[in-house]
Amino acid sequence: MTIRSEQRLTVLQVLPALDSGGVERGTLEVAEELVRRGHRSTVVSAGGRMVNRLMASGSEHFSMPIGAKSPFTLRHVPAFRRLLLHVRPDILHVRSRMPAWIAWLAWRSLPAEHRPRFLTTAHGMYSVNRYSAIMTRGEKVIAVSNTIRDYLLQNYPALPEDRIHVIHRGVAPETFPYGFQPTSSWKSKFLADHPRAAGKPIITLPGRITRLKGHPEFLDLMNSLKNAGVDAHGLIVGGAAPGKERYLRELEADVASRGLSEHVTFTGHRRDIQEIFSISQMVLSLSRKPESFGRTVLEAINLGVPVIGHDMGGVGEVLAQLFPSGRVPPGDAEALCQQVRQFLEHPPEVPQNTRFTLQEMLDKTLDIYDALTGRGGETTTPINTAA
Repeated sequence: MTIRSEQRLTVLQVLPALDSGGVERGTLEVAEELVRRGHRSTVVSAGGRMVNRLMASGSEHFSMPIGAKSPFTLRHVPAFRRLLLHVRPDILHVRSRMPAWIAWLAWRSLPAEHRPRFLTTAHGMYSVNRYSAIMTRGEKVIAVSNTIRDYLLQNYPALPEDRIHVIHRGVAPETFPYGFQPTSSWKSKFLADHPRAAGKPIITLPGRITRLKGHPEFLDLMNSLKNAGVDAHGLIVGGAAPGKERYLRELEADVASRGLSEHVTFTGHRRDIQEIFSISQMVLSLSRKPESFGRTVLEAINLGVPVIGHDMGGVGEVLAQLFPSGRVPPGDAEALCQQVRQFLEHPPEVPQNTRFTLQEMLDKTLDIYDALTGRGGETTTPINTAA
């Protein structure tokens, strides 16, 4: 299908839910940019706390539970097919594996002349199997970092390199402005709500409560600092998704058994991450497996807050370019503790970031939409991804 340049686009983005996380934020940001440019933005997900913001900014949301990793989820293929015929998108942009299967099976069942252009974004280093291979079926495949591009090329040799487009995630300078400081009223309330952090250097570990985010390593660090007489306070900022409550209880029990209750606070899910980062002495990224990008690292650096993270994956990629002294070898608890103590004793200056901006990410994404539909002067021949 070729779109005339004067027509506006209808884009349908597809993901499991709109609750929290980098995939969700990226979806919302692209949706808002589409509306700002006069296009029609539609999203399919199971819903979540971000839906109100999505719709308030002018997008349409269609609720469909297509994220569960179960064969029973395939029962939604006919409904998704009907949705495609109803919405008639020019671009079908999928961002997660199970929703991608639902979308692709529905898309493949349409007559060729009614199919939108099919685009995938690989947000993670998925397990290598046929199930994950659906993310390589896009006519164009967006990789959110060089780390993801290299992973795809290594593990899916049938994917041509020229179909992969690296578009790093980005942060808006006005959302995370360099040198930002919260209002005195916010700071007073936060420290009143979390009095154990008052008057101490704050070390923050952001991220949802899952076993991959490095919470045990963080507690080991806080225990080592306590034993060394360093009176710092650790904030674990992130909520426990349904099914992760037991893990949260395990972490809380570990804090109590080590005598860390005065040194560690669980804040739960917070919307004021900008303010929390800005009062932190440093922000950590301690994921046990390589991250696809490391958005929280970029957010903190944008504010001018030092970051220490494992030198691997997207986190290592961002730190290498923006704040090299924040890199530590993965799994090296001693190196982590030494670097944290060094930053506490001699706070480093963080250079102002001019890379990985949100607008660059949005421009490149919409350039791909234009290229697929022929709006940007480049008409892309549809690739047969139906086989």
